[in-house]
Amino acid sequence: MYKYPGGAQAPEPTTTTSAPQSVVRAAQVMYVGIAASLVGIVIDLLMRHSIRTAIVQHSPNLTPTKVSNAYHAELILLVVFGLIGAGLWLWMARSCLAGKNWARVTSTVFFGLDTVSLVLGASVVSGGGLTRLYGIVVWVIGLIAIILLWRRSSSEYFRAPRD
Repeated sequence: MYKYPGGAQAPEPTTTTSAPQSVVRAAQVMYVGIAASLVGIVIDLLMRHSIRTAIVQHSPNLTPTKVSNAYHAELILLVVFGLIGAGLWLWMARSCLAGKNWARVTSTVFFGLDTVSLVLGASVVSGGGLTRLYGIVVWVIGLIAIILLWRRSSSEYFRAPRD
């Protein structure tokens, strides 16, 4: 060990503790969230006929070309938002495993937004049983992750100093 002038010793190097089981499990649940987002894209694409039907029912005066444009725009948005969702799950899982407290807070905010979206979607959208069920499944995945992220062992890990 190197001694500083005057006899003081060099400080011990800080060690980064590995993530506790609760954070590891939260990240694993978030990885399930990635899969759920990708499955959601597939569900949306399988439900494409109902999307076209809903557009026609909502706006019966649209020309066939406008219906087609709205339909394709809706499909693109569903795929893009599904991929963004998968990316957010991955980003939060990796950031939480790294002990970034902002990621735990951000994950909680995302969960809150999903809760509001689920409640508002249930009151606005009629029908869509499979889509609604999928939304509830994703919400439950988020709930499990948030519960794990806010356990005492997780909180201690997020409070620990990082290099």
